[in-house]
Amino acid sequence: MKLQEKILTAAKETISTEAKAIANLENLLDDEFVSAVEKIYRSKGRLIVTGVGKSAVIATKIVATLNSTGTPAIFMHAADAIHGDLGTIQKDDLVLCISKSGNSPEIKVLIPLIKNFNNPLLAITGDKGSFLGKEADFVLNSYVEKEACPNNLAPTTSTTAQLVIGDAIAVCLLKLKKFSRKDFAKYHPGGSLGKKLYLRVRDITSQNEKPLVKPESSVSEVIIEISEKMLGVTAVIENDEIIGVITDGDIRRMLKDNKEFKGLTARDIMSKNPRLISQDALAVDALELIEDNKITQLLAIDDEIGGKYAGVVHLHNLIREGIL
Repeated sequence: MKLQEKILTAAKETISTEAKAIANLENLLDDEFVSAVEKIYRSKGRLIVTGVGKSAVIATKIVATLNSTGTPAIFMHAADAIHGDLGTIQKDDLVLCISKSGNSPEIKVLIPLIKNFNNPLLAITGDKGSFLGKEADFVLNSYVEKEACPNNLAPTTSTTAQLVIGDAIAVCLLKLKKFSRKDFAKYHPGGSLGKKLYLRVRDITSQNEKPLVKPESSVSEVIIEISEKMLGVTAVIENDEIIGVITDGDIRRMLKDNKEFKGLTARDIMSKNPRLISQDALAVDALELIEDNKITQLLAIDDEIGGKYAGVVHLHNLIREGIL
C-alpha cells in the first residue's frame, strides 16, 4: 500500500470509529443525565470541572464552553487539587469529575476529599462500575467500545465522547436558561464572532461618506458624487425621502446604451425601490441581504427619524470588519 493510501485509510478508520461511538452515546442517555443537568441548572454555585491527563484537557474545553454560554464554571486539575486547589470548591458549588476508567490513582485520592466537602459530585466516565462511578451522585455514561488508536491505548474516541457529553450538557443548560444571541454577545465581544453578534449597521455607516443627489441632478453630477464618496453608489433623494439609487454599474450601463447623456438626469437612470436596511440591524443581517440580492451596497435608514436616509453600508466594509 502506498503512503498516501495508508494515510487516507488510517484517517477514515479514525473518523469512522469515533463517529460510531458518538452516535451510540444517544443510547446511553438516561434519567441520570436529566437529573444531573437539572442539578446544575438549579445550582446557586459554580460547576467545578476536574480531571487528569487527557481528561483534564477536555475538562478545560468544557469549562470554556459552559462559561461562554452562561453557566459559571472553573477548571481544577485533579493532581493540583490535593496540593491546595481544593480551596477552589465553595459551599454551593457542584463538582464534575471526568475520567475514562474512573479508577486512576489521582481520582481515587481526590474523590473522598471532595465527598468530605458535601458538594454534589457528578461524573463523566466510561465505567459506571468504577470507583468514580460508584461514588458519584450522578453518572453520565461516556462508554466507548474502543479507541481509534490501533493499540487501543491512546485516548482518542474516549476523549471525543467526553467532549460531546460536555457539549450536550452546555446546550441543554443554554436552552433551559433561554440564552439568547444578545446574551451570547456579552461573553463574546472580541473577534469576528463578537462582531457578528453586536456590530450594527450604524457602526459602519458612521465611518462612510453619505452620497446623495437630487432627481434633477445631471449625470455628470451623479458621476462626481459617486466618485468623490468612493462607495460606488449614491442615493437619490426627493423631499427627504429615498426615491431611488444609482450605482457605478448603472452608470456603465447608461454609457453603453446612450452615446449622448447631456440631457439625462438622475431620475432617468436610477433604480427605483432600492434595498434598504435599518441602522439598528446587525451588520451580519446586512451581509445576508447583500448576498441574497447579489449586490454590493445597501442604503441604510434611521427608524428613529421616520426612515430617513442615513448612509451606505458596502460589502467591503463587512469584509474589513471580519463579518464575511
